Amino acid sequence: MILKNRHYKITDVVSFRKTTEPFGGLSNMASGYSINVGGVIIRTSEHLYQACRFPDYPEIQEAIINEPSPMNAKFISRKYAHLTRKDWDEIRINLMKWCLHVKLAQNWEAFSSLLLKTGNKPIVEFTRKDKVWGATLEGDYLIGINALGRLLMDLRESYAKKAIQPYCIESPKEIDNFSLYSFPIGIVCNDFYVNELHSNFDYSYSLD
Repeated sequence: MILKNRHYKITDVVSFRKTTEPFGGLSNMASGYSINVGGVIIRTSEHLYQACRFPDYPEIQEAIINEPSPMNAKFISRKYAHLTRKDWDEIRINLMKWCLHVKLAQNWEAFSSLLLKTGNKPIVEFTRKDKVWGATLEGDYLIGINALGRLLMDLRESYAKKAIQPYCIESPKEIDNFSLYSFPIGIVCNDFYVNELHSNFDYSYSLD
């Protein structure tokens, strides 16, 4: 992704800022889209994203994941910002892409339906300050890199519109030391796929 400002006429976009808005589910802060990573249930994609800042500090990851509020989870992350992985600025876009793919894979019906409701309009996170993940209002335009909105549009075009449900998501190959609670994060699958594997597995084998 090229980190360059985009200009969006506010009347031509689908924007979101609060989780209570019609398209609030597109926000990383939105509840109702829990994620299961290696048996660890994570409330929101924001919790997951922030926890991944600290692969060498499982105790910080645990504090973030156990925090009920995604906003407070973000505040915990800021508190320990000095311990953030050194390559954070280089990997955070790809990490967010992975988080959103997992969110879609494990919440397919609700999340894909919401993406489809945006039609063909640009998706923009409407923010007051953050011009990297979203865009700020300047006159009749929202201006910013809008990285989150662009990642969401990619999901909409690549998966939701084509009705292609991703069942399993591989960890980003370009990210080293990618772990949760000291265990490497490998392939993350949705519950349907895992249940299918169990139902089709032959447990009758024995050594007799």
